[in-house]
This record gives sequence, C-alpha cells and structure tokens, in this order.
Amino acid sequence: MNDVKLTDTLIGAVAARLGAHDFKCWFYGDSVGFEGLIAASDMLGSPGWFNFSHGFFRAWATRMLPFRPDDNTAPGHAMCVVVERTGDAVLRDAVIALARDLRARRKVGSVSVTFEDSLRSLRLPYGGVQLSEAEAEQMKSPGPGIWLDCMHFDPPFFAHLDKIDPGQGWSETAVSEILGYRDLLLDPSTGLYNHFWLEKAQHSYTQGWGRGQGWALLGLIDVAEHLPEGISGATDVREEALRLARRMLDYQLPDGNWHCMVHEAESGPESSTAAFMATAFFRGMRLGLLPSEEFTNAAERAYRAMEANLDAEGNLLGVSAAVMSALVQQHYWHVPLDRIVPWGQGPALTAAAARRRWQAQSDG
Repeated sequence: MNDVKLTDTLIGAVAARLGAHDFKCWFYGDSVGFEGLIAASDMLGSPGWFNFSHGFFRAWATRMLPFRPDDNTAPGHAMCVVVERTGDAVLRDAVIALARDLRARRKVGSVSVTFEDSLRSLRLPYGGVQLSEAEAEQMKSPGPGIWLDCMHFDPPFFAHLDKIDPGQGWSETAVSEILGYRDLLLDPSTGLYNHFWLEKAQHSYTQGWGRGQGWALLGLIDVAEHLPEGISGATDVREEALRLARRMLDYQLPDGNWHCMVHEAESGPESSTAAFMATAFFRGMRLGLLPSEEFTNAAERAYRAMEANLDAEGNLLGVSAAVMSALVQQHYWHVPLDRIVPWGQGPALTAAAARRRWQAQSDG
C-alpha cells in the first residue's frame, strides 16, 4: 500500500485520466463516470469538467435518435444535475424523451429487461474455465435477461427526473423498479445480489460480485435521496439500502478492501469495490440512511484503501476490465485487472466528494 492522499492536485489528475476515456453514447460505467467528473468540478471549484459533461450531453441530445439498446446505461441522473444547474431546455426535453423510451421497455414484473438477447453480455469464461455440457448448450440461446448493474442507471434517473418533470409518476416507477431487482436478484444464502437473471431459466446467477453490490447500494441510496415525501415503498427502499450496507460490513477485509467476489477469497483482489463503498457509506450517513456509529469506521477504512490503490498520476489501480458475465462463478476470478476505466476513476471522485460533504455536515 502506498501513501498517496487524495489532495486537490490528485483529484485533478484522477479527473484528467477519466476525461481522457473514449466515452461512447452509452456504455456501462458512464453513469458513475460522469457523476465523478461533475464531482471533480465541484470539489476543485472549477467549471471545466462540468462544462465537459454538459457539452457531451448536449451533443448527444441533438443526435439521440433512434434510441438504442445500450441507452439503458445513459447517465440520466448526472444529466438531470446538469439540467437543474443550467436550465438547458434542449437537454431537458432529451432526457424526458429518453426516460419515456426506457420506461416503455418490456418488463419482468416491474423490472425492464436489460438484454432481449443475453449474448450481448454473456461470454465464454475468462481463464480458460470450461463450461459443462449443459452450460455450453444453454449458451447457444440463453434468451432475455436482467442485470444487476442497471440498479444504478434507470431507478436513480427516474427518481431524480420527478423533480424536472413532475406529475408523471417517475418516483413511483423508480421505487417499483429498484425493489423489483431485489425480488429477482437477491440471494438469501449470502444476503447479496446475484449478477444476472435469465428468463428462460427463471433464476439468477453469480453470487457476491463486489462491484455489483456497489451498483446496487448506490442505486438504492440515490433513489432514496430523490424521492419526495409520502411515496409508497420509500421506507422499503431505505430499509433495503441499510440491510445491504450492513451485509457489506461483514465482508470488508482488514485493509478496507473487499475480495472481487466478496465471499470468496479465491476470487482475488479488486479495488473498485472500496471506492463504491466509500461513496455509498459516506453518502448514506450524510442522508441519515446509515447510522454513523456503525459506518464511520468502515467508510474511512474503505476510503483509505481507495487512496492506497491510487498512484501518483491519478490512476486507480487494481480495477477489473469490463466483466461482462458468464454462467460459471470462476469466470469472475480471472477478469484482467489494472484497467483505467470510468467504473474505477468515477467512484474515486464520488467517494472524495461524499467524504467532504459528510465531514462538512459533521463539522457544521
């Protein structure tokens, strides 16, 4: 572990490495990536990365049609922040149109199907792990599925959009969708969320993916933050956020990190989970969702672990590549590490911002 501290200079370096990423419209990680860039502008008191994000969003808004399957990964919550701060009417109309398209997708229960063809995510396992004969046959036509990552995408977007486009049922949609993921993906044996659910098989796969718990917990906390008073199900969202956060305490390692699969030491190290959890714990405490007497120490340990995973050039090391998914657990043990990607750089910045806001609130 190194002795790097996340000073303003290093925050600028982390943001610069993130801003150099070849962003698409849209892909996994864009949500927390752009939230991180906006957080960097706020912490540094400089408009540069906020303006970068606004310009990127505005360019998308003028050429967003036709909508595409991966638009479910759009950074809707971050775009709502920009609309609120700038009053950009073109972007406002675009995010409302996008949200309407996303809400209209086919659902299982209350949850939108992520992939009608799950082969857009499922792959043969990393590390040369062999599928069984039945699994190989299943891979020929796995059918539609629902993925855990999306808890951070649509539900927070919908909850935030209710402030921009009130009276359209966005908060109710946010609540029903995020609680629907719990019904499909929560594994009672671990108390954690499984990575994905396949419609043909009617069950979920892959226990304990660390970054996945980060997507889930931040999604729950962000929905809870933006819900108006009196929305049915809001208490359930808050309670589920607290339950999942407490479960993650059980799996935190002495150095503040988590295993790649948090319950499997064999899965090895992976550093993005600490950044996600530091963000979630500090944000949750500030909002009154997580008791500070339970979470302050764990939040600080996760934050210090994240700092130790940074190098002097602003790279969060030890972050896995795009995991995709596979039918066997051991796939996740072999995903390549040390990728400089939005799902590493972004939560490093949101963790720093969440910690500063928590400290300011505590000191005030």
